[in-house]
Amino acid sequence: MPPRFTAQDLLDLEAVLSTPRLATYLRATSGDRHLAMQLYCWNAEISAALYFMVQFCELAVRNGAVEALERAFGENWHLNRGFYRTLPRLHGRYQPSDDIATCASRLPTAGKVVAELKFAFWQYLFVKGQDERMWNTQMAIAFPDRDPRLSVGQARSRMHGDIEKVRFLRNRIAHHEPIFSRRLDEDCDRILNLVTWRRAGTGAWLASVQTVTQLLDRRPG
Repeated sequence: MPPRFTAQDLLDLEAVLSTPRLATYLRATSGDRHLAMQLYCWNAEISAALYFMVQFCELAVRNGAVEALERAFGENWHLNRGFYRTLPRLHGRYQPSDDIATCASRLPTAGKVVAELKFAFWQYLFVKGQDERMWNTQMAIAFPDRDPRLSVGQARSRMHGDIEKVRFLRNRIAHHEPIFSRRLDEDCDRILNLVTWRRAGTGAWLASVQTVTQLLDRRPG
């Protein structure tokens, strides 16, 4: 059952959350303050449910990529200058080569480097330039349960796009932003697919315990 609020509750909550933050929810509910607060609470609840799934997704992608890196570039791949040169140069502030160079310079082991690298770093391993060096030989090992109808290049390209969308969703959740206008059913499926490609059994387990599907049916309004 959606939460109920007194008039004083609404005043206090608006002071805590801020009027600008609630404006998005008021627009979505035609100015109904009570319904807007219910939508805010639902947004927070489904954000938590999705973030639970995102944790498994990020680790599935990351650990699959690490397995491929170790096979392609050795256990000390994080120190391999040849590997650094394979990383794409991007337009914008984030550069994968700078990310790993910074982490490798101050952390003693590959494991600690892995834990510190940004999610974006792993996304940018799934680019066409890495097919010959890594994915043509390692995709089947790192992601054995991927869609068999797809070529290596198609699978890698799909992963890059899906990780981009999951990363955007993750960042919105982390900053307490509204996600209610997204196709959250598609986000849920996208996360499950990425986990499934790493291990189908884990994907099936995650599908059985996730609560996003039930929450979608309980959206206020």
